[in-house]
Amino acid sequence: MFGWLRKQGPISAPRAIDDDAFDEEFQRRLEALAIASRRLVSGRMRAERRSQKTGAGIEFADHREYAPGDDFRHLDWKLYGRSEKLLLKLFQEEEDLSVYLLLDTSGSMQFGAPQKLAYGKRIAAALAYVALSTLDRVSVLTFADVIGARLPPTRGKSRIFKVFEFLRGTRPEGRTGIEGAMRAFAAQHKRRGVAIVISDLYDPAGFERGIDALRYARFEPFVIQLVDPTEARPPLHGDVRLVDRETGESREVTVTPRVLERYAAAHAAYLAGIASYCAQKQVPHVVIETSTAWDDAVLSVLRRGGLLG
Repeated sequence: MFGWLRKQGPISAPRAIDDDAFDEEFQRRLEALAIASRRLVSGRMRAERRSQKTGAGIEFADHREYAPGDDFRHLDWKLYGRSEKLLLKLFQEEEDLSVYLLLDTSGSMQFGAPQKLAYGKRIAAALAYVALSTLDRVSVLTFADVIGARLPPTRGKSRIFKVFEFLRGTRPEGRTGIEGAMRAFAAQHKRRGVAIVISDLYDPAGFERGIDALRYARFEPFVIQLVDPTEARPPLHGDVRLVDRETGESREVTVTPRVLERYAAAHAAYLAGIASYCAQKQVPHVVIETSTAWDDAVLSVLRRGGLLG
């Protein structure tokens, strides 16, 4: 039953996409959020962002043995005085961070009030703005069972309007297929970085292999799971027809308190399974109810640690 119910939603008229999601009020709060995020993520998180690449940076990273042709200026003469070993100092080279925002635009994201996709757009835009404010390189992509539209890498706070324009054009459609989409993404993007997946994760085949594809390709996946509060306890009773928003398949069911209890238990187990997988694989995972104020949600994502800044 769970496999069936988890893709369902109560029948309702399609809700319009909120194209005013990025109005002046949103932009004003975005700037306040960027200021708050800089305070939040300064210091310790910047250290976590640094590339492991060694090069021309100023922070010491390691030693290696001298080899003919190496620059004498990088020899550690103090260490030579103590050990008579010729070792070169290696320094950590900082690179700008590549941030990939992968927004699920499958049919199931049409559900909810506010619509999960409209909410996801705001989360994506806010994270993009925070990253652009720190001169990180930001790309935005949509996916269902394949990678859809994409905003090429961009940098600089003023580029947020390109992000708005891109997100306004997205619509919910198609079936979810996270594994195929993430495999395609990993194959198409050679520059590694943080891959933030914003999705309800309602994939009949499971989302795990998709996240594994990112991990194996040496991206740093970060999962933001969007949940409408009514998904766990839908306000249904009596005889209803449930319709799969992605396949159009329908089923007549009689909803009783006992059915709702069983469904709520199955939904809770489903969420627990996702949390367990992410914890086991050390993949940051944040569940956000779409009733949460979007800026509070973004701050909770940043507090989760090590994402941006």
